[in-house]
Amino acid sequence: MKHLIIALALLTTPALAEDLSQYGTTNPDEMTWERFIERAEDGETDMVLCSMGYALTKSGDHAAARTLLLNCAEDGYTGAMTWMSQLDNNGLGADYSPDAAAEWDRRAAELGDPVGKFNYGIDLLRGHGVEQDEALGRMLVAEAAEDGLPIAKRLAAANYDLDEVTPDADNWKYAPLF
Repeated sequence: MKHLIIALALLTTPALAEDLSQYGTTNPDEMTWERFIERAEDGETDMVLCSMGYALTKSGDHAAARTLLLNCAEDGYTGAMTWMSQLDNNGLGADYSPDAAAEWDRRAAELGDPVGKFNYGIDLLRGHGVEQDEALGRMLVAEAAEDGLPIAKRLAAANYDLDEVTPDADNWKYAPLF
């Protein structure tokens, strides 16, 4: 008898269940890569969502990282701008584009980001992705050093010798193209 009651209760439970469809998704995935990417594709940005772009880049999913980071960069998150620069400067998730990389660095620098100032300063010192301007490049690196960025302090202390902060294995990449 006890088993019959349990069986009947189980059979009638779906019929008695409330229709929750009127409330939309009642238990969404919140902390999955897919959900973060879906939110980014919907145009959302926030600090947590933007930080997931970094995690996706480090995991090797550069295309998905771009989806997250692009929205965040466009919304003014300077950390996302410097990551977009890194992706563009290395051809990760899209074609190699030193011009796009330098533009992201410039935008971050203009918003006062020390890493953006440092990176754009190096772009200007090299003439990589932007017309070479050593005076402005040194000024931006000096500002980043004044802002407390250790690598900028190191470069300034080395009299702006780029070999101090860039491995010589990268020299081919930054050599003049003409």
